[in-house]
Order: sequence, then C-alpha cells, then structure tokens
Amino acid sequence: MNKQIAPARTTAFSRSGTLPATLDAATAGGLLAAMGDVALILSGDGRILDVAVSNGELAHHGLDAWVGERFAETVTIESRDKVAEMLAAAAGGDAPGRWRQVNHPLAGGDVPIRYLVMGLGEDRRIAIGRDMRSAAQMQQRLIQAQQSLERDYIRLRQAETRYRLLFEMASEPVLIVDAGTRRIREANPAAHRLIGAVEGALVGEPVHILVDPAARDDLMAHLGAVEAADDVAPATVTLAGGHGTATLSARPFRQARAPLLLVRIAAAPMSPARRQDDALGEVVDRMPDAFVLTDRNLSILTANAAFIDLAEVPSADRVAGARLNAWLGRPGIDLELIVAQLREHGAVRNVATIVRGSAGGEEAVEVSAVMAPSPAGECFGFTLRSVGRRLRDAPEIPRDLPRSVEQLTGLVGRMSLKEIVRESTDLIERLCIEAALAYTADNRASAAEILGVSRQSLYSKLHRHGLGNLVSNED
Repeated sequence: MNKQIAPARTTAFSRSGTLPATLDAATAGGLLAAMGDVALILSGDGRILDVAVSNGELAHHGLDAWVGERFAETVTIESRDKVAEMLAAAAGGDAPGRWRQVNHPLAGGDVPIRYLVMGLGEDRRIAIGRDMRSAAQMQQRLIQAQQSLERDYIRLRQAETRYRLLFEMASEPVLIVDAGTRRIREANPAAHRLIGAVEGALVGEPVHILVDPAARDDLMAHLGAVEAADDVAPATVTLAGGHGTATLSARPFRQARAPLLLVRIAAAPMSPARRQDDALGEVVDRMPDAFVLTDRNLSILTANAAFIDLAEVPSADRVAGARLNAWLGRPGIDLELIVAQLREHGAVRNVATIVRGSAGGEEAVEVSAVMAPSPAGECFGFTLRSVGRRLRDAPEIPRDLPRSVEQLTGLVGRMSLKEIVRESTDLIERLCIEAALAYTADNRASAAEILGVSRQSLYSKLHRHGLGNLVSNED
C-alpha cells in the first residue's frame, strides 16, 4: 500500500482550537507590530490608517507622517506596481501573500523594506515590513569582496602573462626544475634550441638530459650545493650531443609550497676561430654573387640568398638536400663537365652556363668552383655570377651569326669547341623561335605552346636573343 504524502501546510497553525477564543485589540496590535520592523494598517483602498514602528532606526524617520496617505505614494515610482499587486492579492484572499521588497524615499536616501500584506477582515489590511538595509549592506560588501577578488585575479593573470612572455622571449636558456625529482617542469624555446630539441620535448625529462653523460654527476652535485648554500659559483658543463660547453647557474625558490630550481644556462665564450667562422658565414650569405656548397654527390648543403633568388624558390629550406643539377647548367652537359674538371684540377674559373629557375626563367651565369676536403668526404663550392643582365644592359654589338655548316667550321681555331657548341645552340634556338613566331603571326602564347616551353621561359629567351620587347600582340 502506497503511503500518501501530506500536502504542504500553508497556514501558520493547523489547530486553531489551541488559540485563545478572543484577543483584545491592544494584544493583537502588539503581536502584529512585533512581527516586523514596521507595520501598517491599511484601508481597503490602500490608504494608511495607522503605523507601528519597532525598529529604532526607522523611528527617527518620522513614519507617523504616512498616516492618511496611500501606501503606493510612500514608495518610489518603480515600487508602486509591487504595492498594487500585494494589495490585490490580499483582497482576493485565496492564495497566501508573498513577501515583496519596495523602496521608501526617506531623508538620507531610499530605504528598502520587505513587506507581506494580509487581510484582516472588515475591509482592513495589514502590511508587515522588515528593514532590509543590513541585508543590502551585507550584499553590497559581498559584491565588493567579489569585485576585489576579480581585480586581484586579473592582476595575477596579467602578471602571469608578462612572466610567460618574458620567459618565452628570453634569448638565454632558462629552466624550471622540480627540486625533489630533478625533472624539468618548464623550458623556454632558447633551452630547446641549445641542444637542438623540438620545442616542448624537454618538459617532464630529467635535467641531466641536457649534459653529456660524463658531466651528469657534476650537474647533480651543483644543484645539491645550490639548495644548501646561496653563494655557489656557476658550474661549467659539457652539453649533450656535442653542442659544446656552457656555464650553468641555479637558484632555489618555492611556488605553491613546492621547492623548485630556476636554472640559467649561458653558452661558453666563443673562441676566436668560432667568431671568424660565424663572420665568414654572414659575409657569404650577404654576397651579391650566388654561392652554393654541395657534397660529393652534388646535394646542396647550404646556399646564400643570391642563389635563392636565381633559383626562384621561396626559402633556403627548399634547396637544402636537393641536387644542384635541378637548377644549374643545361641537362646532361655543363655540370658534368664542370665536376669532371674539378675532380681533375681541383678548381675551375669563369665557365659560362645558365641557371634554370623553378618558375621557368633562365639566367646566364659564369661559374667558378673549387673542391675541398671535409669530415664527410670531399665537397664542392660554387660561385655563380650573373652575366645575363650585364649583357642585356650593355650596348648591342652587331655581329653576324653563322648561318651554315661552313661558317661554323670556319670558327675552328678562333674559338674553343665549347664556345662553338654554345654558338650553335644559341643559333638553333633563335632560328626556332623566329620560325614559331612567324608561324603563329607573333602570338607568343601559341609560339610557347608549339616550342614546348613556358611563356615566361619564352619571354626570357626573346629578351636574351634581342627578339623584340616583352609587349605582345596576343589577344
């Protein structure tokens, strides 16, 4: 059998028989006045007939002057709708009334009072009010405390942001190490670059991962000494992976009751030879002539900015590891001859060839190269001087190109075989371009398609052979 739940009680007492049969007016008035800080006896139309004040602070505001006024006229404009709703609910008498807060405009400011309006019979109402100023003050203090906490939190976040930005941008390697476990909690990008690690790879690793295995005991002894004394001199350690030596200093501190170590690493002073190498690398990168260093298989090890421009690639990363013959020389001709001369004589000078750009352009260059030993075997260094622009800017010297086999063979003895071959190649290339332009009525897009080259490459060849300007009549 299901147990029934009794309905919620909505009256003050459930056994009315326990109450006195009659109460005199003075006793009833005292009880009603004691129920709140202020009590108002109202007529049926909401006019105040009497006022009882039990709160000493409210008694000084002269609330007796309300007698004869309407209840709604003693409150602020925004509270009058609440008064009307309370009076209407008390007149209905069916549903129990509910407490509503209104504001009274008194001397010194608005006073918030929470009222409950009840019917008394005989066209009478009573409004029992409780002063809410202490609660409002408590609420205001709570809001102020909350705002103060929010301001402190914002300042803390701003300080943390500044610390994080300084930590990330510092050029000096810095680590935050757990003093108990000797594991790295945080490491800035400079610390990762110091040993060539991927950013974020050091977090959670033991701190001795930074140094050579032979230097681990010295590192641990130094960190232990730092925790015991304040005037410990920095330690010089050998970094892992052959990255040289560095000076390491540490300082203990506490955060959230956890002991931590702030570890700073400074690279050892650079030797004069190292400084010269760095200066040499800077000079090579700024050279106006292109420079390329390759291994014995002609795979590019490094290249300067001038070569990047000639090769028409966005960055040096695109050429590192690629074969040099992807850009230098005519396929299967020039570069193989240059390398053969290098292996035989150790150096070549001013060899005329071309550089083919990734975007389809070509540039005439003079190549000088040298072979040198390296730890990984022999390597080749190439310098490329652009001569195409210099020749284009120079005044054109009229000369008759050879037009027949007899004229070509007549050049023997006056020019080297390589120069004769190049003259023949240029002649054939020019004649083919002229024929294609004539066939297509000087439509260069169609001529490039017939010749099987890109439009940019055709424009470069037209420029090199002096076959008109870059303005075309194509539609």
